[in-house]
Amino acid sequence: MSSPAEYYKSLPPISKVYGTLCLFLTTAVQFGLLYLPDIALMYKPVFSSFQVWRLITTFFFLGNFSINFGIRLLMIARYGVQLEKGPFERRTADFLWMMIFGALSLLVLSAIPIFWSPFLGISLVFMLLYVWSREFPNAQINIYGLVTLKAFYLPWAMLALDVIFGAPLVPDLLGIIAGHLYYFLTVLHPLATGNILLRTPRWVNKLVARWRIGAPTPTYNSAQPDRTTQAADSTTSAAFRGRSYRLND
Repeated sequence: MSSPAEYYKSLPPISKVYGTLCLFLTTAVQFGLLYLPDIALMYKPVFSSFQVWRLITTFFFLGNFSINFGIRLLMIARYGVQLEKGPFERRTADFLWMMIFGALSLLVLSAIPIFWSPFLGISLVFMLLYVWSREFPNAQINIYGLVTLKAFYLPWAMLALDVIFGAPLVPDLLGIIAGHLYYFLTVLHPLATGNILLRTPRWVNKLVARWRIGAPTPTYNSAQPDRTTQAADSTTSAAFRGRSYRLND
């Protein structure tokens, strides 16, 4: 059995960095090193006082130390890691772009008054959960030892539980919307039409290559095709199977 240090070292880079930053920032807030009003997403000081860090720090606060905070970290450690080691294996740039696209989508959605939320970390985690649920729709998930259901329904079950226990609805819902938008643009729409609307920008690939983050981008072959490339080449009837590049499962 591996030690905690060995487990941490084995984690893929993007999920590891995101989870670590969430832990550090939340700890800093808990010990009074940072103050929530200074890192919350508020658009007026962003534009009037150029407090642009708010557009970033909003994604790294997962709530005060609590059971819910621990659950969010575990969601990153499980669902984010499984995505990065599974569908996004050796595709670090694509996974990073998914996170960036999700963050940008959440910032746009949060600019709508009814969707505004001061902290979008939970929303970004829920986006990871939603994409994972679409990539592994038939996985069996046990929720708190009470009920077993298919992974496809997990985001909605978690949203319902949060509402039941008094958590706000908006952060979870924003994550589901952002996750579906990403999955639609990169998988469902290309499968149905053959047109790829959302590709990983070159600057993201160059960033990953320059900083040697994760595995180098592979040259795809028939054994491990590119997710979006195969999506574009698939027939329309396959569009409703909801499994990205693993269409022959």
